[in-house]
Amino acid sequence: MTDLTRPENDDTPQGLAFAITAYVMWGFLPFYMKAVAHLPVAEIVAHRVIWSVPIAGLVLILSRRTRDLRAALANPRMLAQACLTAALVSVNWGTYIWAIVTDNALEAALGYYINPLFSIFLGAVLLGERLSRAQLVAIALAFMAVVILTVDTGKLPVAALTLTVSWGFYAFFKKSLPVGPNQGFLLEVLILLIPALTYVGWLFVRGQSHFLDSGTNTMLFLGCGVITAVPLMIYANGAKLLRLSTIGILQYIAPTMIFLIAVFVFDEPFGRAQMVAFPLIWLALVIYTTSMLRGMRRRR
Repeated sequence: MTDLTRPENDDTPQGLAFAITAYVMWGFLPFYMKAVAHLPVAEIVAHRVIWSVPIAGLVLILSRRTRDLRAALANPRMLAQACLTAALVSVNWGTYIWAIVTDNALEAALGYYINPLFSIFLGAVLLGERLSRAQLVAIALAFMAVVILTVDTGKLPVAALTLTVSWGFYAFFKKSLPVGPNQGFLLEVLILLIPALTYVGWLFVRGQSHFLDSGTNTMLFLGCGVITAVPLMIYANGAKLLRLSTIGILQYIAPTMIFLIAVFVFDEPFGRAQMVAFPLIWLALVIYTTSMLRGMRRRR
């Protein structure tokens, strides 16, 4: 629960602990995705949805916040918004899993590095927000990095861009969803539950399901709910107890961990193009973060 006596622009140790825990959990997520790499991506996504429902539901029941969820289910407009965010987050999950299991973890890191810059771009295009000179420079550097990688490989970094765009729009529309973060997450997975159960049932009927074919696979599928719901809900509670600038800096923890794991553990190739593109992204993020901190300081 948020401390209502806390000044709005203060960080709290509890909020810091929550947020860092969530980002570190997301940073280690590639190891779990490698463990399920022998399973079909669509089936993994379906089980992420199915086993997130009881966890998210239990949290809402224990916190006695089910009333908001019932109101949302009875509101057609809110349901339509939640359907949109549910679709976007499922695309994001599927792309991320595909990137890890096909040895493209570097693209996943790139996508999440670019995401805050894409959010600035969305604000300018969709909300008419004015971009500062520093923000324009940061976006231009990120664009240059994508161009360099595209020229080097002869194709767009599709996974990175899909992760960036899907999460950027997800966060954009999620902000206008008038329910709490935990209620919103449960609403999204409840919407996705019907197609997920339908797909898993179809696999059972065809004899293609991997859920009960071994104890290891069954436990890995059950764990998908934990690795999906737990960090999201920890983050949601931590974000309420931190300043926006603090969250903006902490969000680089996960892609940095993914980057290091991809290069030094998964031994993914890090060629000349990556040696130019990633420093450009990092420089863009330094410029963006510095500009954001200065802007918040001036407003205070």
